[in-house]
Amino acid sequence: MSSTMKSISGKLRSQLSRGRGDQTKGNKKNKDNKDGTASPSSRDSNQSPTLTPTSSSSNLTDGRNKSLPSNAGGHGGDHGAPGQPAGLTNAAQPGEASDRFGGMGNAASPKGSSSNPRLPPTVVISPTPGHVPPPGAAETMPHDLAPPKAGQKSLLIHRGIDNRDAIPEGLRTPRRQHSSRFDISAHRELDKLPGFHEVPPNRRQDLFMEKIDQCNVIFDFNDASGDMKSKEIKRLALHELLDYVANNRQVITEPMYPRVVDMFAKNLFRPIPPPMNPQGEAFDPEEDEPVLEVAWPHIQVVYEFFLRFIESQDFNTNIAKAYIDHSFVLQLLELFDSEDPRERDFLKTTLHRIYGKFLNLRSFIRRSINNVFFQFTYETERFNGIAELLEILGSIINGFALPLKEEHKIFLTRVLLPLHKPKSLSMYHPQLAYCIVQFLEKDASLTEDVVLGLLRYWPKVNSTKEVMFLNEVEDIFEVMDPAEFAKVQEPLFHQLAKSVASPHFQVAERALYFWNNEYFCNLVSDNVEIILPIMFAPLYENSKGHWNRTIHGMVYNAMKLFMEINPQLFDDCSHDYTEQQNSAAAREALRERKWAALGEKANQQRLASGVDAPRATAAVLPRLDEVDPVTEDNQKRLDSLKLQDPAGRRPGAHERQNSVGSARSR
Repeated sequence: MSSTMKSISGKLRSQLSRGRGDQTKGNKKNKDNKDGTASPSSRDSNQSPTLTPTSSSSNLTDGRNKSLPSNAGGHGGDHGAPGQPAGLTNAAQPGEASDRFGGMGNAASPKGSSSNPRLPPTVVISPTPGHVPPPGAAETMPHDLAPPKAGQKSLLIHRGIDNRDAIPEGLRTPRRQHSSRFDISAHRELDKLPGFHEVPPNRRQDLFMEKIDQCNVIFDFNDASGDMKSKEIKRLALHELLDYVANNRQVITEPMYPRVVDMFAKNLFRPIPPPMNPQGEAFDPEEDEPVLEVAWPHIQVVYEFFLRFIESQDFNTNIAKAYIDHSFVLQLLELFDSEDPRERDFLKTTLHRIYGKFLNLRSFIRRSINNVFFQFTYETERFNGIAELLEILGSIINGFALPLKEEHKIFLTRVLLPLHKPKSLSMYHPQLAYCIVQFLEKDASLTEDVVLGLLRYWPKVNSTKEVMFLNEVEDIFEVMDPAEFAKVQEPLFHQLAKSVASPHFQVAERALYFWNNEYFCNLVSDNVEIILPIMFAPLYENSKGHWNRTIHGMVYNAMKLFMEINPQLFDDCSHDYTEQQNSAAAREALRERKWAALGEKANQQRLASGVDAPRATAAVLPRLDEVDPVTEDNQKRLDSLKLQDPAGRRPGAHERQNSVGSARSR
């Protein structure tokens, strides 16, 4: 027994000593790695033949505790970037927007790694999260992710993909673009200029131009620590220009107009990042967080300054229209696709001010907005600024003169009504409904076109959109003329009957809420002889069979209202409904007999046609060698044109007859 215990204790001591030796080696190796003094040969001495990648600082692993593929395109791990942990050399620098995805495209394959046994140590970075900026960096945006921790599901695993290493490099989902890319200026060193109050009045115009030149310098806001002094100088210059224009009179001179418009264009006109990557997932405005512009500290003041400039009492439209032209408006409309809601709000105010100031641009602005809507409705169904553009149009429609022009009516029927079709209707429906109601307040005769247009685009299976349509119909009821209501009551209440009978309780509840509207009830009571026969069946069936108790009470209130309006008509409809239910079986049997008779007739005709078909075909088809006069006349016309085949000869009569016969046989 004692010998057994001695052997066990000896084994334990040997294992403990071996563990301490391994730990000592590991600590020494980690110390060398931190100091950056470990040689490649010392690190590669114990490598397996497959050359598992190692890191100079740490190895990031995925949720399955496997080493992630190395980035063979990176540099050695001994020299880290300033401000980052040692060895994170493959991470993108703050100013490199193109490498923000963590070097996804350069993962080394096992074959390539095995062919080079003396590779320098490389850092293993997960291709999914991408570069994580240091704390406080300006490029930290809503979609930046931290590196995956051990035991944590990665993004690809969460999407249902279990083996990351088996995914081809070209099929991995790239990250979405984070912010706009500006044309960064080459010379970005700025010196602080004196304030307007520090110079005499005759020098202020020159100082204004110098500050405008400073504001034309574009900085890279993805680099949080770069050009900090110059960025602050530009921001202060923008604020000084804003205060100078807003608080002084008779300071805007003619040479300022082109310089101000050019400064606005340089700072703001840029290509908007696409809402989806070529291989990535599309941006969903209802679910995803919007991407905010990192350069907003400058962009915001540029918008504010330009608004104060064109709103100034000294602003001369006749001078400015040479610079704020069609091209300017089109570039301004492109910016409405920005995901940043703050920028779209400024754009809305800016375009509305331009529409009010420049009478010569009004028609062009309306046509250009129409083109944006056409492209959104019939092509892309993706544009972030539809709600803002509709808000501008709501104000424009409110100012239309009466009677309405024909082009405005066409705009209603061909542009606004089809906007009910896209699936992202919820993003802009309140503004769209407001525009529709504004048109009906201007001209009640458009009610029939609007209601029939809504019924044309009425959703079949989308309950959320159907609730929005019902909201809009109730808004239309508020401004509907009784004479116009009589024109659309039948198709409209047939659709309301389907909504009341909907098994989706929100749809049925929203339709039944109409009976709480006093003006709606007045319209119904005036036309109850037509409406009650349409609505009685769905109301009665829902009062008995709907699964939601709230619907039962609302249906009872609606039926009680009908009963109070016309008791005799209610009794007649109830009697007719009971008779229809009693005769349902007889009507179904009659229908089956009719279909059976039709089927028997069809079978008889099929048999008869099958027997007589060969004789009829032989009697109808002409002989192949016969040529009808029309064909012969056509051939004479072709001969008169002296057409020749590729061989340089004209076909003979026998060939022509054969071609005609083959065509007839076909």
